[in-house]
Amino acid sequence: MVDDDLYPPQSPYHTGFAGLCPRCGQGHLFTGFINIAPKCEVCGLDLAFADAGDGPAVFVTLFTGFIVLGAAMWTEIVYEPPMWVHLVIFLPMVLIVCVGMLRPLKGLLVALQYRNKAEQGRLQS
Repeated sequence: MVDDDLYPPQSPYHTGFAGLCPRCGQGHLFTGFINIAPKCEVCGLDLAFADAGDGPAVFVTLFTGFIVLGAAMWTEIVYEPPMWVHLVIFLPMVLIVCVGMLRPLKGLLVALQYRNKAEQGRLQS
């Protein structure tokens, strides 16, 4: 039997953001904060295919830069606070947004890899 017959399709957005197995939607995708588990403890899916690479970090950097820089610029234009206010407000904001977005985005990219059957390209001989 094929995996599709045993396991109904899961939403990559739900499973990815929640850190669940992309095949069964029940097992955990991560063993640590961002370490991918070797396999799903529920359905046994081998997660060796999961290689998000630098994708999550790139997206987190772009999103965080847009959000935090926009907020910092708006604060500067409207209130013109001293520099220490920017450091007190926006430095922790950068850390919170980066750490908060990294795991869900990595889970989403792994779930999309599974859903789209993405793998490394190979030259045809």
